[in-house]
Amino acid sequence: MPGVSANGPDLLITARRVVTPAGIRPAAVFVTAGVITDVRPLHAGRHSEPDTGGLEPARRVEVPDDCVLMPGLVDSHVHVNEPGRTAWEGFATATAAAAAGGITTIVDMPLNSIPPTTTVANLILKQQSAAGQIATDVAFWGGAVPGNIEDLAPMLEAGVVGFKCFLLPSGVEEFPHLTYTQLAGHLERIAALDGLLIAHAEDEGIIDASVNDGGPRYADFLASRPAQAETTAIDALLAAARATGARVHIVHLSSAEALPAIAAAKAGGVRVSVETCPHYLTLSAEHIPDGHTEFKCCPPIRGEANRDALWAALREGVIVLIVSDHSPCTPDLKLFGSGDFGAAWGGIASVQLAFPAVWTEARARGFDLADIARWMGSAPAHLAGLATKGAIEPGRSADFSVVAPDETFVVDPRMLRHRNAFSPYAGLELAGVVRQTWLHGEPIDPEAPRGRLLGRSQA
Repeated sequence: MPGVSANGPDLLITARRVVTPAGIRPAAVFVTAGVITDVRPLHAGRHSEPDTGGLEPARRVEVPDDCVLMPGLVDSHVHVNEPGRTAWEGFATATAAAAAGGITTIVDMPLNSIPPTTTVANLILKQQSAAGQIATDVAFWGGAVPGNIEDLAPMLEAGVVGFKCFLLPSGVEEFPHLTYTQLAGHLERIAALDGLLIAHAEDEGIIDASVNDGGPRYADFLASRPAQAETTAIDALLAAARATGARVHIVHLSSAEALPAIAAAKAGGVRVSVETCPHYLTLSAEHIPDGHTEFKCCPPIRGEANRDALWAALREGVIVLIVSDHSPCTPDLKLFGSGDFGAAWGGIASVQLAFPAVWTEARARGFDLADIARWMGSAPAHLAGLATKGAIEPGRSADFSVVAPDETFVVDPRMLRHRNAFSPYAGLELAGVVRQTWLHGEPIDPEAPRGRLLGRSQA
C-alpha cells in the first residue's frame, strides 16, 4: 500500500475535520518518521476505519469532534532578537509562544539581534544561539544593508531563505537602510542569485517632512506616518524589481492605497508578493486610546475603511499571506508612563495570538479555516522556500495544530509565553483555542525542545 511502511505507520491521526489543500474533510493522516505519508478519506466520518493495508499503526490518535486538525502554521516574520537583545525576546520564549499559538515554524528576522544577520559569521552566531532551545523549527532571513552585496551569495549558501532590507532607518543603528540607488544594486545581485528580497517599504523623505511632535495622541502619530510614505516606497521597489527582474516581497502592508499599484505590477509580470499582519486586519485607529503605546507599530494601524480594503485584497488574492511581525521589546521602551507615541518603540508582539486574532475576524467575514491555512501556512512556507511545511499532504512534515474553532477566550497577558507579556489584545475575546501543537509527528513540549534549524527546502 502506498504511504504505509513494511512495519506499519508510526502514527495514525483521524479527525472529522482535517484542513487539507483540497478542503476541509473527514480524514485519516498517516505519519512515518515525522513525515506525512498518506491522507485518506473517512467516508463515514471520524469513526469509520481507514484502510491500513493490514499494517497496524504504532499509535492512534482521535481528534475530538469539537476540534479541527490544521497544518502547523508558519510565521515568516518574527523578530527573536537573540543574541544581543535577549531581554526583549529569545529563542526559547519566542518559539514557546509560537507553539502555543499553533505555529510550528518561524523565520527569524535579521535585525534587532546584535550582531545582525548580515554575514555568514553572524548567521552562525544566530544559529548557535538558537540550537538546543527551540520548541519549533526555525529558519533565518539574512540582511541586505549598505556594503554587504558580496555577502549575499555566501549567506544563501549557508542557509538563509532570502534577504530583508529597510528603505528608511530601521530604528537600530547596526542595521542601516538602503537608499533607492543601493536597492537597485542589491536587487541586481539577488536577481542573479535567483534569491528573494523582502522590504520594509516606507519613504524616509515623506516621513521626515511629516509633522511629528510626539505626545500621547494616536491621531498625531498616525498623521506622522501617512499612507503616501508606503505608496511612494512601494512604487520605487516595484520599479526596481521590474528593471532587474528580481523577486521581491512587501512586508507588513498597512495602507490599502498601495494595492492597485501592486495588483498592476503583478499583472504586468513583476515578481512581487505582499503580506499583512493580524493587527492591521483586526484593530483600527478609531478604537486606539490615546497614550496606549502598546498599539504602536510602523507602519501604523490605520482606519476601519482601510482594514476592510485589506480584507478585500485577501479575498481577491492580491495579499497572499498573513504573518505576525512579532516585534517585542521591554516595557520601559514602550514608555507606558508618558504614553508618548512619537518616542515609544514601535512593535507588536503577537506570535501566540496571530491565529485566534485573524480567525475571529475572518469567520465574521465569511472565510473558513482553509483560508487561514493558506494565508498562515502554505503561503508563508512557499515564500520562505520551505517546501515540506504548511500543509497536510503526503511528503510534508507531520506538523499539526489541533484547534477548537468555536471556543472563545479573553486575552490575559499573563497567559502569553513571549518574554515581555503586554499586548494590545489584552481584554479582547477571541475565538479559536489551540489545544495542542505537533512537530515532526510528536506533541510539542517547550520544556523539552526538539526544534530544528532550517534552510530553504528543508524539513
